[in-house]
Amino acid sequence: MSPLATWSAIAVIVVSSTAGDVLTARAMKQVGHVGQLWRERGLLAVIARVFSNLSFGLGVACLAVSFFSLLVALSWADVSLVGPAAASLTFISNAFAAKWFLKEDVTHHRWLAAVLVAVGVAFLAI
Repeated sequence: MSPLATWSAIAVIVVSSTAGDVLTARAMKQVGHVGQLWRERGLLAVIARVFSNLSFGLGVACLAVSFFSLLVALSWADVSLVGPAAASLTFISNAFAAKWFLKEDVTHHRWLAAVLVAVGVAFLAI
């Protein structure tokens, strides 16, 4: 398969994985402290609250798209490219998404790590 197709599949993996991570993180923040809910109301209450959250369902759907995109990419290219590229670019996009969509405090150390990861991905692409 062409490099353009491979990198397009990697892009789909990264975007859908990041969306899934952000949506499930938002859902779990809306659900609240799972351990406390479990102690107070039981496991069925936890399951009901998690599965009734729309963000959770959308997040799981995005993660499923990411997984199946990974399968497609692996059928087109070597795991030594697809695995590290998808994982590292997802790490970078998660940092940006955490900052802008979830309003998390992303420290300078995390930004530096993201830059170093980007440099590593650039070496993969050469």
